[in-house]
Amino acid sequence: MAGPPRAPGGAAAQVGAPVAFVLIWSSGFLVGRDVSHHADPFYFLALRLLCVAALFAAAAWAARVPWPRGARRIGLHLLAGALMSGLYLGAGWWAMGHGLGAGVTALIGALQPLFTALIAVLVLRQRLPLRTWTGLVLGFGGVALVLWPRLQAGAQQALALPVVLVAVGSVLSLTVGSMVQKLPLAAGDLRGASCVQNLGAVAVLIVLAWAVGTPRWDGSALLWGYFAYAVLVLSVGGATLLIWQMRHGDATRTAALLLIVPPLSALQAWALLGETLTPVQVAGFVVATAGVALARSR
Repeated sequence: MAGPPRAPGGAAAQVGAPVAFVLIWSSGFLVGRDVSHHADPFYFLALRLLCVAALFAAAAWAARVPWPRGARRIGLHLLAGALMSGLYLGAGWWAMGHGLGAGVTALIGALQPLFTALIAVLVLRQRLPLRTWTGLVLGFGGVALVLWPRLQAGAQQALALPVVLVAVGSVLSLTVGSMVQKLPLAAGDLRGASCVQNLGAVAVLIVLAWAVGTPRWDGSALLWGYFAYAVLVLSVGGATLLIWQMRHGDATRTAALLLIVPPLSALQAWALLGETLTPVQVAGFVVATAGVALARSR
């Protein structure tokens, strides 16, 4: 049986893309948790992804690349964007805004690689080696160690079941949307495809903003700084790297990278914001890294 396709760019791309992705993706936690103080998350996300769609449209037009054609192919791209960005970001930010702690949210998010592996086995009928399952479980354990102090600090807060279910649903949305990127119909130039996918996400976020959002935008320099970073780095950089890796690599090995995101976020918060980092958290970071390395090994 043939293995997954080799990523274009050789060894440098195969090493550089995952490193860049985890650094960018983990920084999104530091941005996302503060945006709600300055703007409604749904309006922020909708405007952010609309700008991202415009940037990709301009890039596709300038390069004269082919756009997705056919109702089925376009519908698939819209579905992927609605799941990966619209529902994932919208539902996740809504859950945090309704009392779900950032630590619990990150721990739930760390289930995504396990969901990906289950879909690969149960739906796609793939066979994953024991080292992959061991690495995923080890990585999740490391994430739990990193987040343990935060979970203890918030242990007295009651967690409403609907809020937890929404957070789990957001992770499932990211998982399914990421798997769609592996389908043959999703193949094509990333610029045109990303434009269409972001428009699918915007449609979902506009509905969410209308249904449960509150028009709020303080126009501060900090908010605009967050907005520029979210558009150019988190979306154009991070989301594109995720899609690129899902298309050109194994889905489970790519999803395993998300296990290292919560520990890396905690490390960034310690370095940039002066938050505490205990020996248990440092040990968890090492364990999570080892788990990701094991899950991604061939």
